Amino acid sequence: MATFDDLLEEAGSFGRCQKRIFAMLCFVSLPFSGVYVGIVFQGFTPDHWCRDAVLVDRRQACGWSLEESRRLTAPPVNASGVVQHSSCDRYEVDWNGTELSCDPVKLDLSRAAVTPCKDGWEYHYEGRKSFVTEFNLVCSDGWWVDMYQSTLNVGFLVGSFAFGYFADRFGRMKSFLMSNVINVVAGIAMAVVPNFISILVLRAVFGFSVKGGWMANYVLLTEMVGVKYRRTVGILYQMFFSIGLLILPLLAYYITDWRWLQVVITAPYVLFIAYYRFIPESPRWLISTNNSSKALEITKAIAKENGKKLSLDFEILTDDEAESTSASLLDLFRTPKMRKHTLILMFNWFTSAVVYQGLIMRVGITGGNVYIDFLISSLVEFPAAFLILFTIERIGRRLPFASANIIAGVSCIITVLIPDSMFWLKTAVACIGRLGITMAFEMVVFVNTEIYPTCIRNLGLSVCSTLCDVGGIVSPFLLYRLASVWLELPLIIFGVVALVAGGLVLLLPETRGVALPDTIEDVEFPDR
Repeated sequence: MATFDDLLEEAGSFGRCQKRIFAMLCFVSLPFSGVYVGIVFQGFTPDHWCRDAVLVDRRQACGWSLEESRRLTAPPVNASGVVQHSSCDRYEVDWNGTELSCDPVKLDLSRAAVTPCKDGWEYHYEGRKSFVTEFNLVCSDGWWVDMYQSTLNVGFLVGSFAFGYFADRFGRMKSFLMSNVINVVAGIAMAVVPNFISILVLRAVFGFSVKGGWMANYVLLTEMVGVKYRRTVGILYQMFFSIGLLILPLLAYYITDWRWLQVVITAPYVLFIAYYRFIPESPRWLISTNNSSKALEITKAIAKENGKKLSLDFEILTDDEAESTSASLLDLFRTPKMRKHTLILMFNWFTSAVVYQGLIMRVGITGGNVYIDFLISSLVEFPAAFLILFTIERIGRRLPFASANIIAGVSCIITVLIPDSMFWLKTAVACIGRLGITMAFEMVVFVNTEIYPTCIRNLGLSVCSTLCDVGGIVSPFLLYRLASVWLELPLIIFGVVALVAGGLVLLLPETRGVALPDTIEDVEFPDR
C-alpha cells in the first residue's frame, strides 16, 4: 500500500508547481503584518494636552506657538524624574473675564486652580489622524487603545480553533476562501463604522478570520512539499511577515488617516479570494477524508506542471501522517515528560507573544521618529530566519532556541540601563533583543511539532499555541499601563520572562537527528 509521500516523490517534492504555490501563498503573510501590529500607526498616541477653546482663539489672535499655548493650558508635572506639561489636567482660568497681555512670559499661572480636561484635547499631530485622536482615547480612556490589540488576539484565539476544525472538516482551500471573504467584509467595515465599540467587535472578527486563513495556508504549504523542504518553506513563509513589517511604515507615512490605512491593509485580501481558482486542495487532506481518486487527480496535475510523470500505479493511497482519533487533551499532561514538555512549550509560546508584540508596540511610545524606528527594528528580523536555517542542522534545536530567548531577555534589561543620551546604543541593543525574540518565536513552531508524538502532534501544537494568543491579549496592557508608571518598566518584565523561558528550554530534549516519536511511550522511554 503506497503512501502519499511515495506519490509526492514521483510527482516532485518541490517542483515548479509547489514553487508557484509557495510564491502565491507567501504574499498572504505581507498584509498579515499590518493587521498584527498596525496599532503602532493606527493607534499612535501623539503628544497631547487639554483643549481650552477660548485660549485657542487667543492663541490665534496673539500669534502664540503651540508650545506657548500649551504652557498656558497645562500645569507642569514630574514624570519619571522629568518635568513636563500635563496631558490630562489644565489651568482653570477665565480667559474672557480677565484683561491679559499677549506676552506669554508675563502671564503667571502658578496660583491658578487645576482641573481635569473638560473640552477635549489638542494633539501635536498636524495633518494626521489615528483612532486615538479621532475618539480622544487618552488619559482615563487610554485603556481602550489596549483593547484594540487585545480584541484582535481574542479573535486569533477563537479563529485558531475554529479554522483548525473548518480546515480538517471542509478542506484547506475552502477555509482559506471563507477567511478572505470575512477579511474583506470585516476589514472594510472597520474603516467606515462611526463608533469605537463597533470597531473593536469588527477587529475581533478580523482577527478570527485572518489568523485562521494564515494557519490554513501554512498547513496547506507544508502538506504540498516533500518532508525535507517543510522546515525551510515554513520559515521563509514566516519571513514574508517581516517583509510586510518593512512595507508598513512606508504606507503609514504616506497614508495619514488610519481609516484609509485600514482599507489599504485589507485590499490584498480581495485578490486572495481569486487564489481559490489557481491553488489546488491538499491531496493529503483528500486522502484523510477517503477521497483518494481526487487526490490522485490533483497529484497527476502537479506532476504534469513539474514536468514529471507518475511511473507507479498508485491505486490505494494512505496518509502516513494520519493521526489517531483517540488522542485527548489529557494525554498532554498525563505522563511526566509529556507534562513537562507541554508546560515549557506553553510558557514559551506565551513569552514569545508578550515580548515580540511588546517590543514592536513599544516603538510607538518611545518618543522618537516612529517611522524610522519601526523600519530599523524590523530590518533585524531578516537575519533571524537565516540564523535559524544555519544553526539548527549544525548545532541543534535546543541551544539556539534557548540562546535566542536569553539574548532577548538580557538585551531588554541592558536597554533599561543605557541612558537616553546614548540613543543609538540604546536602539542597537533593543534591536538585538528584537532579533532574539524573533528567532525564538519562529523556532517554537517546529520545536513544538518535533517533540510531540505523531498520535498527538496536531493537538499539542494547537493547545500550546493558544498561549501565544493569550500572551497577545495580555501584552498591550503590560506595555501601555506599566509604561504610564515608568517607560522602561515593561522592558524589565519582558527581560525576566524571556530569561526564564530560555532557561526552561534547556530542560527540553534535543531533537536534531532524532526520529520523530510515534507514541507517548517513545517520548517517555526514548532509550527503548
